[in-house]
Amino acid sequence: MPNTMQALNTPPLNDAIITKSIIAADYVPTLDAMLSRTLARIALKKEQGLRTPDELWIVDHNDVYTLGQAGKEEHILQRTNTPIIKTDRGGQVTWHGHGQLVMYWLFDLDSIGWSVRNMVSHAEQAIEDVVNDCLKSTASNDTIHISARARRDAPGVYLYADTAAEIDSAPIDSATSTDEIEVDNTIMIGKIASLGFKIKHGFSYHGIAINLDCDLSAFNAINPCGYAGMQMLRLADFVNMNQATNTQPNNLPLTDDKKTLTYEQFTQQLIDNIAQRHAGEIPLRELAPKQDR
Repeated sequence: MPNTMQALNTPPLNDAIITKSIIAADYVPTLDAMLSRTLARIALKKEQGLRTPDELWIVDHNDVYTLGQAGKEEHILQRTNTPIIKTDRGGQVTWHGHGQLVMYWLFDLDSIGWSVRNMVSHAEQAIEDVVNDCLKSTASNDTIHISARARRDAPGVYLYADTAAEIDSAPIDSATSTDEIEVDNTIMIGKIASLGFKIKHGFSYHGIAINLDCDLSAFNAINPCGYAGMQMLRLADFVNMNQATNTQPNNLPLTDDKKTLTYEQFTQQLIDNIAQRHAGEIPLRELAPKQDR
């Protein structure tokens, strides 16, 4: 007779996340490996009651356009030599390539008690945390009023500029009480990070993509994420980025006398933030209200 209590006797899962780095990765072999690993984890849990450590794959992709399950060919505006791959993640069309940080989340959502909405919010808020920290630590005086935010009506993370100086001169209807006016002193200037996940039997794969110091011209050939005219941004245009690996340990904060940021520093800060969320050490903030595009 099979042991129906086998899962209950399984040792608790270590909160640590396994990380795996892949450089100059072609998309299809990476997708195949990610799906294969996910299916193997599902089988181990279903057939043997085994919980396996969750994984973060840090990927540097070769140039590729990927078309998600909701993707429409009409959002591909120009055919180039860059391959276009249909994939099984959610979302529309996007681009991956060098200088963009891609992280694939291979998580057992049931085991960590996350809903799909929780995972999406954790992903967006982790990006917000790290991008905003980098903006504060390394930004110039011209960009100190820039901040990163997610939006409830459109997945991803966007940059906003503070326009408080213009609000004072805005006309107000005399019939409207000032107590009834809620002022948002920011304006969206573009999108810096995209996300798209796939859930299979409670396990997630695919993940997030943050533009660090990539060539943004590749986005000109598509409607990014299905939004015509969406301005794509990269962090390197708002902070001082250095492609060379910093000799300072990656887990140390940036110092005032060296306001530069490396790809490796950003990556490690994001891994640390995600790991803390995975361990329950960083709670979700309240979701942002819906905003006009």
